[in-house]
Amino acid sequence: MSAGHPANSGANVDVSPAAAVHRNARVQPDSVAIRYAGGDLTFAGLDDRCARLATVLADGGVGTGDRVAYLGLNSPSFLVTMLAAHRLGAIFVPINFRLAEPELHGVLRSSGAATIVCEEGHRTVLEAVRDGTALKRFLLVDDDPEVPATPGQSEGWEPWSVLLARALPTAQLAARRFDDPAVIMFTSGTTGLPKGVVLTHGNIWWNAINVDTQLDTRRGDVTHAAAPIFHVGALNSFVIRTLVRGGTVVLRRAFDPGGFLRDLVTFRVNSFFAVPTMLAALARLPGVFDADLSALRAIVVAGAPVPPSLVEQYADHGIWLQQAWGLTETAPFATHLPVERTLDKLGSAGIAMPHTEVRVVEPATNTPIAPGTAGEIVVRGPNVTPGYWENPEATAAAFDDEGWFHSGDIGYLDDDGYLFIVDRLKDMIISGGENVYPAEVERALADMPGLADVAIVGAVDAQWGETVVAVVAVSANAAVSLDAVREHAAARLARYKLPRQLMVVETVPRNATGKLDKVAVRRILAEGT
Repeated sequence: MSAGHPANSGANVDVSPAAAVHRNARVQPDSVAIRYAGGDLTFAGLDDRCARLATVLADGGVGTGDRVAYLGLNSPSFLVTMLAAHRLGAIFVPINFRLAEPELHGVLRSSGAATIVCEEGHRTVLEAVRDGTALKRFLLVDDDPEVPATPGQSEGWEPWSVLLARALPTAQLAARRFDDPAVIMFTSGTTGLPKGVVLTHGNIWWNAINVDTQLDTRRGDVTHAAAPIFHVGALNSFVIRTLVRGGTVVLRRAFDPGGFLRDLVTFRVNSFFAVPTMLAALARLPGVFDADLSALRAIVVAGAPVPPSLVEQYADHGIWLQQAWGLTETAPFATHLPVERTLDKLGSAGIAMPHTEVRVVEPATNTPIAPGTAGEIVVRGPNVTPGYWENPEATAAAFDDEGWFHSGDIGYLDDDGYLFIVDRLKDMIISGGENVYPAEVERALADMPGLADVAIVGAVDAQWGETVVAVVAVSANAAVSLDAVREHAAARLARYKLPRQLMVVETVPRNATGKLDKVAVRRILAEGT
């Protein structure tokens, strides 16, 4: 090594996606970066909008470490906001557009974001919860034909089309290192309180390296994004990586089976991320397996249990669904089932990613256990979050002294090291790819007139994977309906968290300490169905 050469030079590499997009804008300016119904963007066009928005944000006081939030559906505006924030060294906060008012307020308050970019369809709910947050500046996306803004109702809001047109594109590109925070993604804990998962630029970069190593992804690939990109699975699986590598993102505001199939054929899509319900809906389309899907090379299905029959159905037509497992905290993939093992390891979530460690431990002692024995799945690696935003208690509870992140999921490794998911320590329900936490729903129903007690559990559902079931005891002479339960909870919860089934029992089982006995509750539900 020559004198003066830094021993850890790799730590100084700029791994910001914004820098990569800027580089692509120089070397392939006319290549399409984003295909969108409201208008496509080349890399030159994308980089220009990001540079202009960065000027707008900086003029409003946004700098290194500040949080910039986004509320809206899938759109180029989402990605422009993220990349503009990264240009300034700021932290991007994507918001789940399905949140009810109390949930949205909690997330915004916890993030400390002072600036938010919002679509028209979410302006009303945002205005209802802005008090008590740090929000001071409100930018309204008003140039997207897919979500036209309402004229004459912009008091307190700045139309971003005017701001972008006036702004000079900044040349500023804050270099981002591995440990610099990039994104805060909020995920409810079992208490229902929002926890902000901090993902660094290094977490995102190492997840991409894992994906590129295990899956057949290539420079210039076309990826499809119909699953919500405020979720880590959709954003970090292929979208960011495709833009970094100079490919094209076919971006849709929501999933529509027919439109999805047309896109796969028309644009010769190579990769996409999906939850099982999306693929089940696609499989029900007449003639889907007669379509030319030969360009597909990398399909990651995760976010909910994957029915083996669904994997076999696609495999029968030469389409290989690649299962993966992970969490927001693992950015997101910790394991992946290699495509060549799809059928002989059917039902497995795969092996540890190349640069990630996964093991199964006995929950009480935190000691590794033998293959075939179920325990808690723990993860360690450079793709794992450093912790929760301004929540040292939650961070300390999630990591042990050796740096292993405790997932709360129960599974086992077979003799070949393949992971099989068994259950969840925290009783989380996954419905249509969305996480539903029973304690949160139970709290929303605790003050409902006529309800004496309530337990929330999940039940197997053919369409959604799992569905939310309310098992309730009612007060004397009270009558409670499913519609009434849903209406009461809807004031506090997103619709996907609302119970879809109701069972009335004489007494909701509780143990000696007064805690809900979920095992007994599930037994009653099974016996009554």
